[in-house]
Amino acid sequence: MPEAPELSVVIPAMNEQDNVREMYERLVAAVGPVVDGLEIVWVDDGSSDRTWAEIGRLAAEDPRVRGLSFSRNFGHQAAVTAGVDAARGRAVVIIDADLQDPPEVIPEMIARWREGFEVVYGQRVAREGETWFKRLSATAFYRVLRRFAHIEIPLDTGDFRLMGPRALAAYRALPEHNRFVRGLVSWIGFPQAPVRFRRQPRVRGETKYPLSKMVKLAMSGFTSFTFVPLRTASWLGFTAVGFAVLYLVLRAGLAVAGSLSFGSAGLLAAMFFLGGVQLIAIGALGEYIARIFEESVRRPLYLIKEHTDGADYVTPPVRQSTVDS
Repeated sequence: MPEAPELSVVIPAMNEQDNVREMYERLVAAVGPVVDGLEIVWVDDGSSDRTWAEIGRLAAEDPRVRGLSFSRNFGHQAAVTAGVDAARGRAVVIIDADLQDPPEVIPEMIARWREGFEVVYGQRVAREGETWFKRLSATAFYRVLRRFAHIEIPLDTGDFRLMGPRALAAYRALPEHNRFVRGLVSWIGFPQAPVRFRRQPRVRGETKYPLSKMVKLAMSGFTSFTFVPLRTASWLGFTAVGFAVLYLVLRAGLAVAGSLSFGSAGLLAAMFFLGGVQLIAIGALGEYIARIFEESVRRPLYLIKEHTDGADYVTPPVRQSTVDS
């Protein structure tokens, strides 16, 4: 294998022991013949099963395979970033280990990259084997985010994508701790193109994105690329003031006319409304303050416990705030 392969494939994995071998075999069969040098970088995100042992076995069999094991579970977005940091290829593809994003799509991504596109992202035309709730929530999330984000994030895309050399340099320089990878890759710009595919149902194992993690990822996306939650709090405040003024005017009119006033029930409803608006505003502000705190403490994004190639560093590289174009 050349010292600098043409393509690195980054595969974050958590408790995917049953999928490691099949992913490797399908990836090598689909991508190996179409690139001048292939590297496969596995990132074990704190698995509790035999995922790391399976990765180690592949690395012993094939020198193109490298593996990193986290000291604990740092999350999918951190695992993606660790793999991109470690990758040596001119271009990098990110793909999950669950085989829902088929590796057979990667040659088409490579072809679009060779045409001149610096970023090629997989765009889902169907999500087979997923519940109606997950399909509906994902569809709604992407469209709401695109409506309010200050950058254009493609609809129905995950982290399955290819980045060329310039996009990689830009991505590696981004210093955020709270990472929403698909948004960051859109933010860096450069020519980008879609490759449409049908997402496959999960055959083995369980999803690593339950509702709680989906909500957390959605919040990261919103707080990283839009100020709408803060502005919504302001709009609610103005609305509450408007309702209060109308309420006072109506009370005054009723008093002048000698009619019955709203009484305690109306006053209680107004108090609950104003209290709710205040809590929403505080909550939105708190989300942004929490992210400011996480960025300010500057903890490493991840820690590495072990490498298949014997490397001894445990912290990620220091990220710069600018990119040498």
